Amino acid sequence: MKEKEQSEWLSWLKALIIALFLVWLIRTFLVIPIEVDGPSMEPTLHNGDYLIAEKVSYRFSSPKRFDIVIFHATADKDYIKRIIGLPGEVVEYKDDKLYINDQFIEEPYLSDHIAQLQSDTIYTVDFNLTEDIIGRHQTIPEGYYLVLGDNRSNSTDSRSDLVGLVSEDDIIGQARFIYWPFKRIRLVN
Repeated sequence: MKEKEQSEWLSWLKALIIALFLVWLIRTFLVIPIEVDGPSMEPTLHNGDYLIAEKVSYRFSSPKRFDIVIFHATADKDYIKRIIGLPGEVVEYKDDKLYINDQFIEEPYLSDHIAQLQSDTIYTVDFNLTEDIIGRHQTIPEGYYLVLGDNRSNSTDSRSDLVGLVSEDDIIGQARFIYWPFKRIRLVN
């Protein structure tokens, strides 16, 4: 009887070790859970939303405009923001409109929200890369991205000296899925 109990304990111990190893493997190389902390990504993401971010796609391709990414903002803190400017581009907001290399670019993820505001409300204050972003670059340097929160008036993002342009090396992953709260379960666009 004692041998059978030991065998059963060893089976449980092996299963537990394998499960812990799989969790470590998945969290290290595939996905990470992350909580939205603050209102900087509203109306897209809300304070207290829990997300799954995948870490794989950026190993094979570069981030794209409008991807929502998680990145190391400081040694202690990761931020969630939307990529607006790509390497080699000139970015400017003028009269509440986004211009990339002097071409107007629509931001469809904000259209409904901005339409609900009063007509004289400015959503994104004018700024440009050469005068208002730390480093005062003519274009976004290779390997860097300009990121903004969707809640432009309440976001610490590339316009802040704390964040500035974000290095591709600091990008952890791309937000893909809200899994909590239950009523907000959906894919992240």
